[in-house]
This record gives sequence, structure tokens and C-alpha cells, in this order.
Amino acid sequence: MLGKLTVEQTPAALRPFAHFTAAKRVRFGAVALAAELDADEQFRGRVADLVAQTSPRLADAVRGGSATSASDPVDVEVVAYLLRPAGWQELITECAARSSPSADPRELARLREQVAQLKSQSRSQTARAKQAARAAGAQRSAEFTEAQDRLRARTAQLRAAEQAAEQACSRADAAERDVLAAQAANAAQETELRRLRGRIAELERTVENARRVARAEREIDDARLWLLIDTMTRAAAGVRRELSLPAPTSRPADLVASAAVGDMARSVDDAGFLDRLLALPNAHLVVDGYNVTKTGYGELPLADQRKRLIASLAALAGQRRAEVTVVFDGSARPPVMPAAPRGIRVLFSAPTEIADDVIRRVVAGEPVGRPVLVATSDRQVQRDIQRDGGWVVPSRVLLDRLG
Repeated sequence: MLGKLTVEQTPAALRPFAHFTAAKRVRFGAVALAAELDADEQFRGRVADLVAQTSPRLADAVRGGSATSASDPVDVEVVAYLLRPAGWQELITECAARSSPSADPRELARLREQVAQLKSQSRSQTARAKQAARAAGAQRSAEFTEAQDRLRARTAQLRAAEQAAEQACSRADAAERDVLAAQAANAAQETELRRLRGRIAELERTVENARRVARAEREIDDARLWLLIDTMTRAAAGVRRELSLPAPTSRPADLVASAAVGDMARSVDDAGFLDRLLALPNAHLVVDGYNVTKTGYGELPLADQRKRLIASLAALAGQRRAEVTVVFDGSARPPVMPAAPRGIRVLFSAPTEIADDVIRRVVAGEPVGRPVLVATSDRQVQRDIQRDGGWVVPSRVLLDRLG
């Protein structure tokens, strides 16, 4: 019957025997079972209900104060003890007398005494079991309380560790943000530094270019000044030496009242006068190339015209030691130009200009006072050169000299 009860319906003292087999339960738990049946009315009532369900006829007979004809007296006694109907004690005595009619009264007394002792032992064991259960419960409660305290302590430690970890993560994130900000600042500084270095390099290149330009301009100015001084010096010395002029008998003011002093245009009319001008110190002859060649031998191809004129000018430069520059229109510039002879400078105009413009710039670049002669038959160029103080040599005069 004990195995059919739930854990809640089974007394604490009998729970260790609930899972035993029937034989093992009788062997080890009989005393404790008897004690609980005697002491716990509720438990005895549950067992009685199970017995009534299992043996309903015997239970009905016992409740009626009798027993079935086939029932065992011991079973009747057990059912009567459990159900406890009116007169159950007399029914137990009657069944006991019927089960052992020849029993000695003294033996019965002894047995009753043993039963009483067993009941007493059972009660004491039950009390001890309850006390042990209470002690075990108290011990388990203390252990549970201690475990709860340890759990609370460990939980507090875990929470503190979690808070410390969160704080460490926050500090790490802040440090990472600081590192990223520092890296960004360093990158910005490096970018600015590279920009400044580039700007410094650009300024250095600008300064160097300005210095080169200044040096070039200074060299040009020095060359022009040297040419001017040297020309003036040598011209004065040559004129004084060759002319050997006597002291004048009159002054320019004495001639103001005269009718005319002649044509003062700076134009060369013959080859002899051209030779005298080329003999002046640092004389510079500038030739309008195609104007001269087309005047003398325009039937030749342009390449042959250039070749013939440059060869003739090279011979003239070698004879007179003069600087010679020949200018051609750039529209007919050859893809490959042969090297010019020594003493001859060959220039071609840009695609957007003509040779006349180059000639004007060459003459304008010479210092005032240097003898500059321009060989051309272009009237406008002649007027511009005369206005700037240069000498005009018609193309036919130059061709006659080159003959």
C-alpha cells in the first residue's frame, strides 16, 4: 500500500522506504510503518481507504462487525485496526482467539507485552526519526541559508566584476576614441605639413626662376652695356684715327642760318658705304631673308634660296667680322634645319607672326648707339628702323655687295 501513495501523502519517516520492494519494505520498515499508523491518524486513514478499495467485501464485513468466511483472521485484524469501526477492538480479540484457540493466557500476555514494547519502541523510533528529520531539516536549512549567503556574495562579486568590466570597456572605448582622434589630428597635421612643404618647394622654385630671370636680364643688360661702351669706344677711336679731322673752323650754330644741310635719312645707297658701316665696331646686320632672296633669285625653291643667302652672308661675316642675323617667315620653316655657318644666326618667325615683327624686336633689343643695319625693301619696316635709329640697306644694295 505504501508504494501507491504520493510523496506528499507519505510521512517523512516512511519516504525512504517508499521505493523498496514489498519484502524489503516489511523487513526494514515494519517498525516505522507500525509507529506511523499508530501515531498519524491521517496517514492511517489514507491506508484504510486504499485497503477498502483493494478488499471492498472484507472492508464492508469489518464495518458490519463480522468477517467473511474465507478471510484470514490476521487480515481481519489488520482491516479492523485500520478502519476502526465500532467494536473493532472486540473484533480483533475475537480473531486473535480464533486464530490461536489453544494459546496460553500467559503467552498471550507476554505477546501483548511485546506488542506494547514494540509500540513503545516504535513511538520512540518515530520520535527519534522526527527529531532526526527536524535536525536534518534544520541542517539543510542552515546549509541552504549558507548556500544562499554564498550565492549572494558570489552574485555581488559577479556584479562588481561586471561593473569593473563595463568601466574597463568604457575606458578602453574612450582610449580608442582618443587614439583615433590623435591619429586623425596627426593625419591632418601631416597633410598640412605636406601642403606647406609643397608650397615652400613651389616658392623656392619661383624664387629660383626669378633669380634665373634676374640673372638672365642682368646678363643681357651687361652685354648690351658692354656692347654699347665697346662700340662707342672703338667707334670714337676708329673715327679719330681714320678721319684725322682738324679742328673745325666753325660751330653748328654758325650753320643754322644756312638754307639746308642735306638729307639726313639713315639709308645705305651703295655697297661701298655698306662696307664702311660693317667695318664699324660691333656692327650688327639684320637681313629680311625672303625679301632679299625673292628680289635676287625668287625663281629658286625656298630651300635653295635660304641655302644660297646663308652661304653668301657667311662669307660677308667672315670678311667684315660683323654680327649677322637672317630672319625668315616661319610658315615655310623646314622640318629639319641644317646647322648655320659660324657667325650666322638664323631665326624663323612664330606661326602667329611675320618676319617683320621679329626684325623689329631684334632691333628694339639692341642698345642705343650700336650700329644696326637692316637689309629689306619693305617700306614700312624701313620707316620703323630709321625711326628707331637703325640703318636701312635696300635688298638690291645687299645683293650687289654679296654679288
